Amino acid sequence: MARFIFKLPDIGEGIAEAEVAEWRVKVGDVIEEDQPLVDMMTDKATVELTSPVGGTIVAVAGEAGVMVATGAELVVIETAADAPAVVEEEKPAPKAAPAPVEAPKAAAKKEAAPAPAPAPAPAPVAEPAHETRTLAAPAVRQRAKELGIDMAQVKASAPNGRIRHADLDAFVAYSGGGGSAAPRVAAPTGKPREGVEAVKVIGLRRKIAEKMQEAKRRIPHITYVDEIDVTEIEALRAQLNAQYGKERGKLTLLPFLVKAIVKVLPRFPQVNARYDDDAGVLNQYEGVHVGIAAQTPGGLVVPVLRHAETHDLWSAAAEIGRLATAAKDGKANAKELAGSTITITSLGAMGGLVTTPVINHPEVAIVGVNKMIERPVVKNGQIVIRKMMNLSSGFDHRIVDGWDAAEFVQAVKMLLEHPATLFID
Repeated sequence: MARFIFKLPDIGEGIAEAEVAEWRVKVGDVIEEDQPLVDMMTDKATVELTSPVGGTIVAVAGEAGVMVATGAELVVIETAADAPAVVEEEKPAPKAAPAPVEAPKAAAKKEAAPAPAPAPAPAPVAEPAHETRTLAAPAVRQRAKELGIDMAQVKASAPNGRIRHADLDAFVAYSGGGGSAAPRVAAPTGKPREGVEAVKVIGLRRKIAEKMQEAKRRIPHITYVDEIDVTEIEALRAQLNAQYGKERGKLTLLPFLVKAIVKVLPRFPQVNARYDDDAGVLNQYEGVHVGIAAQTPGGLVVPVLRHAETHDLWSAAAEIGRLATAAKDGKANAKELAGSTITITSLGAMGGLVTTPVINHPEVAIVGVNKMIERPVVKNGQIVIRKMMNLSSGFDHRIVDGWDAAEFVQAVKMLLEHPATLFID
């Protein structure tokens, strides 16, 4: 028998390490050539690695979440004796180094104090006896009810245990003289929930966390929100879908927003840009590569509609749909997930009134779509019902001044509120 050591290959330009996202095999599994071994996640994409040989899995490089350097040992496979020449002969495993013994501390000479015994569970509060078990005249009971007194807590002075008015007076005086006794607080009846689940943040969720932290650490965000009357563009969208939907596909609002942004950006080149703050260089792009934030079962990813300026409404809608499906299925490649110059994020029907979207570093701008609602609006001196929607946009304040941010959003707003202008060159 011989052993084949499968090392992490170079799975992307400039990638020095990758994270184990999911193992497809475990130690002891018998595998065939080209069988999937593991999914490795880089900063740009998740890559499935397959086995170049068949055999039995002997060792794997840690559990999901571990980082593995390019060229480091990933999987060890025991192969047949007639395996290819690339198989390395089995070598005796090195003896494990003994675990270092921690030097005793001075305080350790003293015997450790025993841990305190857990406090005993509190005894259940006994419910007082019901009022019908006490002896009292109806007038006494009525007065006790008016005073908010629990008859079971009143000590009777009569030999036969009957409670009298004098006993109520004594109880009131003993409880503070306020004329009424404090109401009895009922004991909780529900069972407390005390469990804690430790969930390791790995894979895509860890990448998202790192990227968000990096964006907030580096970028001083400025948020600009404005409402847009989308009544007219929604009417246009409905007309186009009714007329061309069957043959060309249905349109959402997103392709219209992309078209508006593409049309406005030449006036604001500093917005369609990526800022290399380490080098102090702002790269402004002529082409518009729009990142479309998409929610997937594993978390948020941003596939890219490349050269959005070349698309019409339907081709943009089709490409956005294809990218979203690929992202949700985990099949988007590294090129489809990189290179955006400005990002659109949307929570759809759950979008709320206002959001504060985080910029997709190293970009300098992000546009967030909020929920569309019908509400009364004053228009030409009349109260009318209009379809309104807020745009919540974020900008890198090192690059984009507040005035420029407002002008950019106002320009997009004008196009969306007068949709005919979208098609005028």
